[in-house]
Amino acid sequence: MTVSHTIPRPEHPQPQMLRDNWRNLNGPWRFAFDFGKSGQNRKFYEVTTTTPGPAPKPLATAENIFENQLTAPNQDPFDHEIIVPFCPESSLSGIGYPDFIPACWYQREIEITAEELALDEAGQRPTMRLHFGAVDYFCEVYVNGQSVGTHKGGYASFAFDIQDVLVSGVNTITVYAEDDTRSGRQPRGKQSGNFYSGGCDYTRTTGIWQTVWLEIMAASHVEEVQYFPNVAQTSVTMAVKTTGLPTEELTVAVSYQGRPMAETTVAVTGNFTTLTLPLAEEHLWEVGAGRLYDVTFRYGTDEVSSYFGLREVAMAGYKFLLNGQAVFQRTVLDQGFYPDGIYTAPTDEALQQDIQLALAAGFNGARLHEKAFEARFLYHADRAGYLVWGEMANWGLDLSQAANVYAFLPEWQELLARDFNHPAIVTWCPMNETWNYENRPQRNETLELVYRVTKQIDPTRPVIDTSGNYHVITDIYDIHDYCQDPAEFATHFDGEKWPNGVFRDEHDARQSYTKGQPINVSEYGGIKWDPASDPEKAWGYGDAPKTEAEFIARYQGLTDVLLDNPQIFGFCYTQLYDVEQERNGLYNYDRSEKFDMTLFKAINSRKAAIEE
Repeated sequence: MTVSHTIPRPEHPQPQMLRDNWRNLNGPWRFAFDFGKSGQNRKFYEVTTTTPGPAPKPLATAENIFENQLTAPNQDPFDHEIIVPFCPESSLSGIGYPDFIPACWYQREIEITAEELALDEAGQRPTMRLHFGAVDYFCEVYVNGQSVGTHKGGYASFAFDIQDVLVSGVNTITVYAEDDTRSGRQPRGKQSGNFYSGGCDYTRTTGIWQTVWLEIMAASHVEEVQYFPNVAQTSVTMAVKTTGLPTEELTVAVSYQGRPMAETTVAVTGNFTTLTLPLAEEHLWEVGAGRLYDVTFRYGTDEVSSYFGLREVAMAGYKFLLNGQAVFQRTVLDQGFYPDGIYTAPTDEALQQDIQLALAAGFNGARLHEKAFEARFLYHADRAGYLVWGEMANWGLDLSQAANVYAFLPEWQELLARDFNHPAIVTWCPMNETWNYENRPQRNETLELVYRVTKQIDPTRPVIDTSGNYHVITDIYDIHDYCQDPAEFATHFDGEKWPNGVFRDEHDARQSYTKGQPINVSEYGGIKWDPASDPEKAWGYGDAPKTEAEFIARYQGLTDVLLDNPQIFGFCYTQLYDVEQERNGLYNYDRSEKFDMTLFKAINSRKAAIEE
């Protein structure tokens, strides 16, 4: 296999906190399997080299794996090359190893100049921050043989300040990653717990799967920002956390398409500052129109570029309101999988393409399903005026054990902090279908705790405790219904027929709808369509239609039921594109069209009853 050594995914991964002085560390890294999870004991982190990694090797065999496990401590275990940020299971990584990987190692060298490490006028060393977009699942990072930190969680971004262990010249970064999708003690999402993918579980991801980068900034710098837009006042309140000596002034300048909108300079006497800026012009963030205000922060010598959207969301009765106006959420299920990169989009353009494909089919947003998507996708959603639900990957986690909240809540809090400012996110939905684990039901207090913590961190958005089932406490009562017969589907929303007086609740023995709560049918359809493949290998819901015309009629019949119901504020169709053996997408896995998308756009786009 020929692997390109150009930097993949070269774009800045966090457009809401962008500094000019940063270095993308994607590309070729030395790589080692650690099937026995013995590399730390054998001190792989002490291995250093200034030579490039070897050329990619064929897939490991039982024989050479065994030999590798017996490598003497003073021998170099890094016998593969991998292309970061693609996981070793993917073809884009250059590895393509499909079996379970309990542990693995990465290593590369970076050069740091004496000027970059020089003390500033106050005698402080610049902050050198090593960022990881995501590493699945547990990792420990070493620089020059010294541990600089650990992180648990396969989806949240994290970073370590490494200036104290860097030297002028060549420095070695080593990353150790562990992953066990079958443990019940870590969220895995749609990653298969079996060797083969099956049903709605797909190929696994292990280790680094988002961009790695080094950020160089002043010792005194802006650490975090939160935006609180006020549509009625055409203003924005900002909460700014700084670090370092609190003697600098903070200047904030807001612009829109290059035109100045507001600017202020405030004295900073602590490490947390709030300020409110009236905006010279109103440009609302709306569906299909992601009008973003640009922001520049200057704190001493530190300068950060950012942005926000002027928009507010609320629930009022059965309605979802965006800037005070009822909007029907015409969303589609997006799994965030790619044939060649698995969890990782091959290019930034591929992220944008998925949004454009959904818009072309008449959807105005997506449920980002059983996966916390990378910040770069959310940036493109912000720009497009594309509504999304911010979710996490709870499948694989044993929610019958109260202690497993520690495997979920800390990482969920990290994601809430990272993604708080994205205007595209209109709902938080930490969990999905909390099925029994080995016949044991969930601990309801775990879901309640996650809901309440989410509301405390972010009171500006509605929160769903778990999508579909089993609700404990929720701002939106969403349901999943994969009935394939439009006539029967319509009876499921004949209120007089059902105990709750509104709709058929398949799980009403374990959850209770309170009349008047907002309702969203957040999974429906899933119509199987893949006439070219072996029907036994293609997975989907119900029996596949026999013709395209029958598919379109079924799609329209199911969708019309939801659009015509004045008590439903949104739907989510399953799904945007096929994923591996699951063949119920409107597009193929390679994102090519299955149908004429103008037909779906016409069906999805007509006015809903709740919008009247």
